[in-house]
Amino acid sequence: MHQMIRSMHWRVALAAAGFGLGAIAVLAGCGGGSGSSTPSGTVQVSLADSPACGYDHVYITVDHVEISSDGNSWTTIPVSTGLGRIDLLSLTNGALLSLGQAPLPAGTYQQVRLVLAANGSAAPWANSVVLTGTTTESALKTPSGQQSGYKIVGPFTVPAGTMADLVLDFNACKSIVVAGASGQYLLKPVVTAIAEAVRGSISGITKPGSQVYAEQQSSTGPVIVTGTVADPTTGEFILTPIPESSASGMVDVVIVPPTPTSGTGYATHIVLDVPVAASGTTRIGTLTTLAASTINTASGTVTVSGSPGAANLVADQTVRSAARTYEIASTATTTGPYSVPLAASGPWLATYSTTLAITFTQDTATTDAGIYSITATDAAGTFSTQSVNVSTGSVLLNFMLTP
Repeated sequence: MHQMIRSMHWRVALAAAGFGLGAIAVLAGCGGGSGSSTPSGTVQVSLADSPACGYDHVYITVDHVEISSDGNSWTTIPVSTGLGRIDLLSLTNGALLSLGQAPLPAGTYQQVRLVLAANGSAAPWANSVVLTGTTTESALKTPSGQQSGYKIVGPFTVPAGTMADLVLDFNACKSIVVAGASGQYLLKPVVTAIAEAVRGSISGITKPGSQVYAEQQSSTGPVIVTGTVADPTTGEFILTPIPESSASGMVDVVIVPPTPTSGTGYATHIVLDVPVAASGTTRIGTLTTLAASTINTASGTVTVSGSPGAANLVADQTVRSAARTYEIASTATTTGPYSVPLAASGPWLATYSTTLAITFTQDTATTDAGIYSITATDAAGTFSTQSVNVSTGSVLLNFMLTP
């Protein structure tokens, strides 16, 4: 069995506002100031997500959230009554699910902890995944999250009597790790934090069901800032949160259309150098006229420590005309076999302009077409990278991961 997992994110938004917005009582363990005369704000915790291929459901159960100014004393933000299990894949395109709220003394906070409920002895589990094409839940192991919580490092500022908020963006696909040959699922969060004052959004319309990413370049390879799935009916998408360009540079929007069940698919399309303004939305228009492409596959098996095992795989494509590399797809295997659908032609590029509509042209480095780099990594961090060329047909590619 194989399952496609392109980048998916879930995030926690912290909003701080004046007491006039309806704060509730703080539980024991205050951090960030003391004394009744200390100016105060309100912290609100929300949750959002963008769906991922490979999982039909990703369930978590949040017990509570804690915030601290010094890492020693903590303020507890209780979860709303009756919230129960949350299916992260039900939250799409920037939607937020409120977890709860509590007032806080104004000041600077250094850490946030997200504490998940412990799994019981049988399904339905508090935290679990359901693989695409199945109905069986597999427990999501969260040992540290059940005890001390997942720590997200600040600083985060809560102003007195004014609105402020923080989004903690969890890359859930990169946070879910298949544990080698055991087939267990582990939660090892990959988290970024973006304050309201320095974040914005990108919106547009493309082929319904497309995976859409905001990506940047780093010394170690492409970085997915955030991602989503275009609405399955309208094709509308919102990429958020994204740091403002003046703080971290512009992003490239990567559109990977869905793989067709039959017939010809579409090439990958990339909009270069899209600016993002704080508290604003950059619109890139309607991008539904996309170039066609045959979709071939890179497939084979992954062997971990000498036996059929499990690993995460990532397919990158280098676009030499832009001197940039992009993550195009990722997949996971629990029993050995894997299969990654990849466009045989393209990619197609456009540079962002305030004058819409944006027009794409095929990558001038034609030898980039159909050439990808695939890296397989197991839970222990052992990895192997191979190049693959699917421009003329599907390719068999096996991986052996030996610590």
